[in-house]
Amino acid sequence: MTKRPREDDVDDSHSAKRLRTNKHPDRLSFLSDELLLRTLSFLSLSDLVACQRLSRRLKALADDPQLWKALFYDRFVRPRASRIPGVRDLETSAQSLYYSSKISKWLDDDHLVKRGKSTDWKRQYKLRYNWLRGSANVSETQVAEQPSTPPLLVRLYDDIVVTADSMAGIRAWSLSGDDRLIASTPLCHTGPTSLAIDDTESSEDQVGISVGFDDGRFAIYTLLRNERAFTLRYTHAASTNGAIHPIAYASPYLLTMTGAPLLSLDRFGHDRNAAADDTMSAPTLISSLRSHTTYPPATLAIRASPTSIVASIAYAMPSWTVGWSVGLQELRLTGDGTILDSRMASTSNSSLRVPRLRTHSRVNAGAMSSIKKATSLSYSHPYLLLAHSDNTLTFYMVTSNAEELSISAGNRLWGHTSSVSGAHVGDRGRAVSVSTLGNELRVWELEGGISSSASRRRAAAGETSVQVRPERRKSFVEESRLDRELEESNVTKGWVAFDEEKVVLLREKMQGVQALVVYDFS
Repeated sequence: MTKRPREDDVDDSHSAKRLRTNKHPDRLSFLSDELLLRTLSFLSLSDLVACQRLSRRLKALADDPQLWKALFYDRFVRPRASRIPGVRDLETSAQSLYYSSKISKWLDDDHLVKRGKSTDWKRQYKLRYNWLRGSANVSETQVAEQPSTPPLLVRLYDDIVVTADSMAGIRAWSLSGDDRLIASTPLCHTGPTSLAIDDTESSEDQVGISVGFDDGRFAIYTLLRNERAFTLRYTHAASTNGAIHPIAYASPYLLTMTGAPLLSLDRFGHDRNAAADDTMSAPTLISSLRSHTTYPPATLAIRASPTSIVASIAYAMPSWTVGWSVGLQELRLTGDGTILDSRMASTSNSSLRVPRLRTHSRVNAGAMSSIKKATSLSYSHPYLLLAHSDNTLTFYMVTSNAEELSISAGNRLWGHTSSVSGAHVGDRGRAVSVSTLGNELRVWELEGGISSSASRRRAAAGETSVQVRPERRKSFVEESRLDRELEESNVTKGWVAFDEEKVVLLREKMQGVQALVVYDFS
């Protein structure tokens, strides 16, 4: 029989463990919200996201808009400011580029600051981050069962896509919601060849639209979104100068180019009290120019400055030294339509810049110096972008002020693996390009050009562009079906456009079915 242990011999190690105090007490819970927010402001992005999973209180505090506003500035605004030569040179010290609540420090993102509390800074951060990664959700909307003659025309305004063709007429599609088709109406004439949207005076409810036709006519429509209808406001008579292509519309100015080629600038009577469905009077012809050295592709633009209105045409032109070059002509007018002057600029590309590539991507710079004929051209001042059939793009910077008009030497951009069928550049240097085969869509960051050493290093490292790779946010069956359809739609129509959240691409399938493919980065 075993001996019963004495009470003072009992091992009390287990009870001692139960009574041991915590070596890492929770001191954060006793702090006020103000002190916790101050503490969270020193954390990195990954640590801030990790804190959201610790407790409900920390999750609510980590979602504070001011925290994400500072992160947004440090990640997306300050690097842009350091790359723009004009902004960087005007700063007196490096400290002035750091976070500030002054609207002047936010460059083109000042509209987000002006919105105040309505701006979701965390969502804006996620949106820009997805752009940098090329991560997007893909959806598709069929717009035509067979190709039309002339081809289907497409334009983008906010979350509205406007299409025009001879068979279905003019239609408006919404990129948000389940009810995609907003309005539809037959065209006043068959054979649409060009389409433009008025970005200056259009709103969420009313969108001004101009359509050019193959017999020289043009028409002005207004989309009334709330009424889900189009209204025809003006129709111009036919012309003997040929089809209108391209066209630009910025009320009250309309800029057209015919096949002659003849460039015409018209001005409508501007009545701010007129209703959206009122009939417009015939416009006044301000100026017309005829050219014998303008070759397609060409693009028109109208922009307003504090002192004048500038109507411009950018076009391709042959060059003996490098194959193809670009030209630009501007008409400068006063606010009342009086012509100040007309001027031209071109580049021979004799000093074509070829960035130094990485070792495994070396090419013969001399062999690549000859530029093939452009397949598309996009101009959004001061950025001018050409797409070529040899898998490359050429990027130019335009200088336009009261004293001069000039175009910089071209910079070649590599990244595509097949012919580039279309490209579009925005006013902040972001560009999107699409290849003819391979379903390759690339996003380029060209702000500030690539003339600086930092920009050349980014170009050499392949950091100026990223390929858009759709994320699998849908079910496996839906994703498999969409992947199979995208593989079958290898032929694109060469049209691509984008806004702050989406890229819209017109794609034609092998059976002739045409669809709008939307890449959503939000």
